Amino acid sequence: MADILIVEDNKELAGLLADFLCANNYSVCIAGDGNKALELYNEKGAKLVLLDIMLPGTDGFAVCKKIREEGNTPVIIISAKNDKQSELDGLNLGADDYIGKPYDIDILLAKISGIFKRRYAADNIICGNISLNKTGRTAERDGVPLALSAKEFDLLCLLMENRGRVLGKEYIFNKIWGSGSFSEPQTLTVHIKWLRQKIEDNPGKPEKIVTIWGMGYKFI
Repeated sequence: MADILIVEDNKELAGLLADFLCANNYSVCIAGDGNKALELYNEKGAKLVLLDIMLPGTDGFAVCKKIREEGNTPVIIISAKNDKQSELDGLNLGADDYIGKPYDIDILLAKISGIFKRRYAADNIICGNISLNKTGRTAERDGVPLALSAKEFDLLCLLMENRGRVLGKEYIFNKIWGSGSFSEPQTLTVHIKWLRQKIEDNPGKPEKIVTIWGMGYKFI
């Protein structure tokens, strides 16, 4: 999934915008018309769509409507159609913002940054080479997806959210399995072992999930 899908039929403008966004550490893909935009969105998804209105074939309003029918991906319309009615049409179709051309690139970047902070920052936890998305319940190591069970994910999330803090074994067990669980406390030790096998360079000598003897575990 790309961070940003640029939908713009002006190749030069799309290229310049893509270069600028990439320089600011966003991953980008480009569609030159509405049909290609929907194809890319359905195949790969995007965290944010920058959408022109006047496009060959399917126009930007129709693209915005379709994206909004399928989910809540943020959409910023960028258009030379600066009249009030066009802006109202875009916003009523579910666009998060409407920017007229020509635009100030720094203002656009600030709007993009604001959307990413509001929408995604609270959902993502990154500790070294381990990243976790709470909403999607996915985790990666060095960009490679980790195959985690539900309890492994919950356990990793709890440890990463409390990075640097020692969490007692009883506290962890009660948070993940519940105080009324019929599971044995030993299951925590087993799940810690499984997690280490998936995220540690050397599970036998863990450097991320460390045991604090007599107390519990700490994520470093």
